[in-house]
Amino acid sequence: MGMRGGFQRKSKASSEVPSSSLADIAFLLLIFFMVTTVFQADRDRPITWPEAGAAEKIDEKQKNILNIWMERDGSIFINDQPYPMVDVSAVVAPLYAASERALVISIRGDREVPYRFMDQVQKELVAAGVVRVVFAAQLEQSMQRERR
Repeated sequence: MGMRGGFQRKSKASSEVPSSSLADIAFLLLIFFMVTTVFQADRDRPITWPEAGAAEKIDEKQKNILNIWMERDGSIFINDQPYPMVDVSAVVAPLYAASERALVISIRGDREVPYRFMDQVQKELVAAGVVRVVFAAQLEQSMQRERR
């Protein structure tokens, strides 16, 4: 009588993807992307904000707001980069077109900026075809208390 001994294959290749560790992998990926994401912080320019009797908060995502800083001497900063006044429309027009006209231009000027510089920026924005422009201002503290 022949002995049938031997080894039998106990494990077979599984056609299923193990799902027990998928949640762990997803959680690790989430942590990885949160840690490696870089958020752009706006640099504050040393300006004296103009005061406003009434103001509204812009309900836009930060990526849809383009900040144009104006200083007393007429210098212009677009997203923290200095530009000459005549280049404002050339810089803003492609950004505005790329955003499918969703971009909001926020003009942040010092209280002492001469009106001629403010007028020049507005003319450059009109030449760029920009429709949505807001002027940033500081709401007076006394006005804020009265509204509450």
